[in-house]
Amino acid sequence: MRSPAPVRPLRARLAPRTLRGRLSLVALTTAALLMVILTVVFNTVVRHRLQREADDELHARAAAVAATVDARHDRVRVLETSGDRLLDTNAWIYAGGRLLEQPPSGAGELTRAAGTLAARGGRDCRTVHGPDTVRLCAEPVPGAAARATVVTALDLAPYRSSARTLLLGSFALDAVMLACTYALTRLAVRRALRPVRTMTDQATQWSAVGSQERFAGRGRPAELAALGASLDSLLDRIRAVLRHERQLTGELSHELRTPLSRIVAELDWWRARPRSDAETKACLDVVAEAAQSMRTICDTLLDEAREGVPTAPGTADVPTVLHRLAAPADGSGAVRAVVRHGPGPLTAGVQPALLERIVSPLLANAVRYARTAVTLAASRSDDGIRIEVTDDGPGVPAAFTELLFQPGTRAEPGDGHGGAGLGLSLARRLARSAGGEVSHDPGHRPGARFVVTLPAG
Repeated sequence: MRSPAPVRPLRARLAPRTLRGRLSLVALTTAALLMVILTVVFNTVVRHRLQREADDELHARAAAVAATVDARHDRVRVLETSGDRLLDTNAWIYAGGRLLEQPPSGAGELTRAAGTLAARGGRDCRTVHGPDTVRLCAEPVPGAAARATVVTALDLAPYRSSARTLLLGSFALDAVMLACTYALTRLAVRRALRPVRTMTDQATQWSAVGSQERFAGRGRPAELAALGASLDSLLDRIRAVLRHERQLTGELSHELRTPLSRIVAELDWWRARPRSDAETKACLDVVAEAAQSMRTICDTLLDEAREGVPTAPGTADVPTVLHRLAAPADGSGAVRAVVRHGPGPLTAGVQPALLERIVSPLLANAVRYARTAVTLAASRSDDGIRIEVTDDGPGVPAAFTELLFQPGTRAEPGDGHGGAGLGLSLARRLARSAGGEVSHDPGHRPGARFVVTLPAG
C-alpha cells in the first residue's frame, strides 16, 4: 500500500518561490507594519488634538457665560444681555449646588451629568455617551463670593466625523503606499537581479573549454562582481582540468603509437615465416624493449598528471622558482647550477607549479649532459619572460636537431644516460598550453642552450 504523499504546510505553499517574490513580500510586510504603527500614532494624536480643541471651545463658551453672572455679593444673579439666547444654548449655571439656569431643551441625562460635574468644583471635563456623544466642561465663575459654576456642552459628532474621515483617509493612503511599495520593490529587485539572469544565460550558452568569456564585468554591484570573480575562478579550474585530461589523453595516444607500432611490426615479421631461435629471441627482445618503453611513457605521463598541472591561472616569481629548482641540482655532484637574473621583479603569468614542470626537464637534461656547470638565466623580453638553460656539455648533434622535441626519441640511446626521451616534448607542450614556447638555440657553442618564453604576469 502506497503511503500518502506528505502534505506541504500552508505557509510553504503560500510562500513565493522566486527571490524577487520573497524580497517583495519582505518589503511589503515591513512597510505594512511601519504604516500601521504610523497610522495608529497619527490618529491617536489627531483624536487628542480634536478633544483638546473641543475642550478649549467649551472653556471659552463657559468663560463667556460666566461673564454674565454677577456673584460679587452673597447672592448669585444672572445678568440679562442681548445674546442671552445664544449664550444659554447648552449651558448650565449652578450656585452652591443649586441649578439657576439650564438650556431650553430641558433636563435629562445631560443635566444630571452637568450637576455631577459642577458638584466636583474646579475646571473639569467629561464625555457623556448616549444617542449623541457630548462633551461637558465646568468653569468656576471668577471672583464669586458664593460658589458658582458654569457648565457647557458640545456635540462631538463633527469632531468624531473628522477623526473618522482622517482614519479612512489614512487607510486609503496606506493602501496606495503599500501598492506602490510592492510595485517599486519588484521593479527594483528585477533590475537588481538582471545581471544574475544574464550570468545564468551566459553559463547556459558558454562552452566550458572553448569560450573565453568571463562572468565578472564592469558596472555590476560589488556583491555580483565578487560572485562573478568566484565563478570565473571555478570556470578556470574546470577548463584547466578538462584541458589537462584532454592533453593527457592525446599525449598517451601519441607517445604509445610508436612503440606499439614496433610491437605490431615485429610480430607480423615473426609470423611471416618460420624463424630460428636466435631470430625469435631478437624479436622478443624488441617487443620487450618496446613494452618497457610504453611502460616508461605511461609512468612518466601519469606521474606528471598526478603531480598536477595548475588548475587556475596565476603568477610565479621566476627567480624564486629557479633557485628552488637549482638547489638540489647544485648539491648533487660535480655539476654546479648557477642562477642569474637581472634587477627588478620578474613575474611570469603561470602558476609556480607549472613553471617548475616546464623548467625541470630542461634542467635535468642539462645536468645529465653538462661537464661542470649549468646556468639558469632569467630576463625580461618583448614577449614576456625569457629563461635560458645552458650547459657546457657536448651539445645537440646537428643531425638530431629536427627530432629534438619528438617524444620518445634520443640522440644516442646507448650513451649510458637514463631517460625515455619525453622530457623536452613535455616541457614544450606545457609551455605552449600556458601561451609560451620552449626552443633550442642551435647557434650556441659549446654545449646546449634551451630557451623558455612565457607571458609576463
